[in-house]
Amino acid sequence: MSLKQLSKLVADGEKEESEALARELLAQGTDPIEILDDLTRTMDRVGELFANLDIFLPEIILAGEALTAVVDIVKPKLKSTQRLPSKGKVVIGTVKGDLHEIGKNIVKLMLETNGFEVKDLCYDVDPLDFIKAAEEIGADFIGASSLMTTTMPRQQEIIEFLKDKGLRGKYKVVIGGAPTTQIWADKIGADLYCEDANCAADKMVAIST
Repeated sequence: MSLKQLSKLVADGEKEESEALARELLAQGTDPIEILDDLTRTMDRVGELFANLDIFLPEIILAGEALTAVVDIVKPKLKSTQRLPSKGKVVIGTVKGDLHEIGKNIVKLMLETNGFEVKDLCYDVDPLDFIKAAEEIGADFIGASSLMTTTMPRQQEIIEFLKDKGLRGKYKVVIGGAPTTQIWADKIGADLYCEDANCAADKMVAIST
């Protein structure tokens, strides 16, 4: 049994088989963080297939249900190994026009495991709503996910609105999602680019200490 097999089961929407294999992998001593990282990459690939019309809504729903089932199994193991004290407050969401939030949900879980306080705005979030929420809770980070190339400019809009309001220096803006890259992050002036869930937690811990 392997993570590769689990990823395929989740991508194929095989919920019961995914649950069984996740339990087996944990029983064998597989690191729960490694499981979530692998599944984050899997769901990024599923998101790309959906965006390219290679799969359709029923398939991505089934994959999401399988992933949620696995996360529910893995989550208690993460909580029992919480490693770090509180590192700050984060507002996180998927940008306007994008309805994908599975990968973002894993990032949220990883951040909470690493001691961050996270306010989840869910999906289809207007750029100004990120800023309003950050102001309301006194956030340190704004995390914006995009799973489609057509919604990537919404990440840039968050940064531009922060500049317009004189708030750019107040928050560290973190971006991620399947189509995003370090080149894109540099272009729009984001503080961090994260390619997977564990990367987000690690990098944000590093710059918050």
